[in-house]
Amino acid sequence: MNDRLMQILLDSFPNILLPGLTVTIPLTAIAFSFALFIAVAAALAQYAKIPVLTQLCRFYIWVFRGTPLLVQLFVVFFDLPDMGIVLEPFPTAVLVFSLNEGAYCAETVRAALEAVPEGQLEAGYCAGMSWFQTMRRIILPQAMRTAFPPLSNSLIAMVKDTSLAASITVAEMFMATQRIAARTYEHLALYIEAGLIYLLFSTVLTWLQRAGEKRLGAYERKEE
Repeated sequence: MNDRLMQILLDSFPNILLPGLTVTIPLTAIAFSFALFIAVAAALAQYAKIPVLTQLCRFYIWVFRGTPLLVQLFVVFFDLPDMGIVLEPFPTAVLVFSLNEGAYCAETVRAALEAVPEGQLEAGYCAGMSWFQTMRRIILPQAMRTAFPPLSNSLIAMVKDTSLAASITVAEMFMATQRIAARTYEHLALYIEAGLIYLLFSTVLTWLQRAGEKRLGAYERKEE
């Protein structure tokens, strides 16, 4: 590695990392929070077997799981303005990532809800609780413990997927890398550097996931 390339990598590191910390991570956190809310609502609607809501949720999940995320970003950002709906790049990314990830997480939460023994629901009714109280106090906490590992994997995947937001001019980490590469012509080295920063973010989240799983495991053993 020559001195020029080393200097470029050293100079570019903070210029890539900073958008990662100020745009990529906030985008992931905000979008995933909304996605979890959507996922729980859609999963509960299906679990309750409310006919109209169940069909609407299945249609939503079918559409967003069956179409590419990049296409969804382009439709919302470039095509909706033709209908008079104009959104800024960052809100567009939050909206699309939330809806896309919510569809996947909804299936994860639904499966976790169905894994809870039916007797738990009946026990809640016998204790005088309503359906919503039983779900909130008994069923949902158990289901979310089961869903924690796959939901954590979805969060890690979303960190990497945010690189697609560069296609709608969100100034996140990958766009910063593209701009530096266009100026210096050191594309390979800079993209590898960006990839290592994504790897760093994913590694930290993986450590947090393992810590969370250990804590949940200890809590379950304590309950037993």
